[in-house]
Amino acid sequence: MPLAADYLSLAAAPTFAIMALLTAATGSHDMICMTTPDAFPIGGMAPMYLLMSGFHLAPWLRLAGGRGVGRQ
Repeated sequence: MPLAADYLSLAAAPTFAIMALLTAATGSHDMICMTTPDAFPIGGMAPMYLLMSGFHLAPWLRLAGGRGVGRQ
């Protein structure tokens, strides 16, 4: 019987993907942590959210691979 935490792990990747889309669509360029705006050519929050979405794809890949949620 899968735990709620197992299903909660499926929420991370889509949440970060939605955050990336919303950030890109609204054009928010709040760069608090960077002192020079041209320091990194693909800087900004949208690429960071896409990267985080990619890092959190493991539960979805396990699910698509047939191992189910919460199984190692």
